[in-house]
Amino acid sequence: MAVYVDRLRDYGWRHGPSCHLIADSVSELMEFAARMGLRPEWFQPKSSPHFDLTEEGREIAVRLGAVELNQRQMAQKLRTIRQERITITLSAGAGTE
Repeated sequence: MAVYVDRLRDYGWRHGPSCHLIADSVSELMEFAARMGLRPEWFQPKSSPHFDLTEEGREIAVRLGAVELNQRQMAQKLRTIRQERITITLSAGAGTE
């Protein structure tokens, strides 16, 4: 299990360039975010569960052990995480028939 950040990009956000914080599981993401001091209401559960981070937030995340990924690596990691969630969901549903 690990936590990841991508590179900073300027999305036109009022706080300046930002990046995404993701993890192999939502529980790990929430635990790591709490260690960083992020507010739970900043969590973005839709599509790919993540937190947006400012440049300072990214620095803190990396200092606490987040793995730095480039955009291609981040896209691949998100695909893998989504596929694992689908597999878990399908497996859980298979026993209810």
